Amino acid sequence: MERLSQTDSPNKAIGTDHVATSRKNGTATTNATDKKQPYISHQPDSHGHIHYSDDENAMWQALLTRQAEQIPNRACPAYLEGLTKLNLPTTHIPQLHDIDEVLQATTGWQTAAVPALISFGKFFKLLADKSFPVATFIRRFEDIDYIEEPDIFHEIVGHCPLLTHPAFAAFNETYGKLGLSATKEERWFLARLYWFTIEFGLVGSQPKDRRIYGGGILSSPSETIYALDQTSYAQLETQIQPKPTPQPEHRAFDLLDVLRTPYRIDQIQPIYYVIDELDTLFDIVDSDIMGTVKQAMSLGLFEPTYPEKSH
Repeated sequence: MERLSQTDSPNKAIGTDHVATSRKNGTATTNATDKKQPYISHQPDSHGHIHYSDDENAMWQALLTRQAEQIPNRACPAYLEGLTKLNLPTTHIPQLHDIDEVLQATTGWQTAAVPALISFGKFFKLLADKSFPVATFIRRFEDIDYIEEPDIFHEIVGHCPLLTHPAFAAFNETYGKLGLSATKEERWFLARLYWFTIEFGLVGSQPKDRRIYGGGILSSPSETIYALDQTSYAQLETQIQPKPTPQPEHRAFDLLDVLRTPYRIDQIQPIYYVIDELDTLFDIVDSDIMGTVKQAMSLGLFEPTYPEKSH
């Protein structure tokens, strides 16, 4: 859940440190002493319009063009249908009210402009109110392949197409309501559910039919290839450090296992959980999520499959 502030990040529960990291051009680098300019969301004018620079619009166009080449036969059909409904502009960053018109007409959702990182409480409250948080800034060119802070490209292109789908929308709403009443420790475990579904989930029980629905993958051109293409590692291994496993591991979705699986936010994922179909999200919503959270808390986390961070 990249949008959460560092002060109450779910990663505190999995033993990862908080040295600032980035993955520039596919390479993870430690920036404990190299402070980069923070991202700041744009504010709308008196008419509700957000003005973006030519460079920012050029970044949107570059990201959208590159991702359009990657998603055919990789993104799930519902995502592609949602993308068609949104009819995103290719030459400039869209205004949120244009996105809202489509979401309201399909599932009753809307967007909410937020800073780069927000608290657990605000995040859950927005989702419970059927408002999806969108930070109104876009990554710089040096962060084109990966950015820890969720930018407008991640939120609009990664998530909003599937917010037109009833199961995806219902899952987000229920997740928000559960999070509002959860304890701090329970929220850390809930974060893993969101990470391995909405952010980095795959759909399709048969490998030949497997597709991506997680927005963290779909907004990353390199991970869009890696997550499904079993030959992609050879193409990417010279670019990514620390290296993921030679091939990503696909695991059948099991709620208890998901809640016990640690993750890192600063590298391509070594593990993806797979649901049978998108409507499986309805089944997850109807299950005893918080009861399973308590069970996961008593059992503890699995051993990490990723390398330790270098200091």
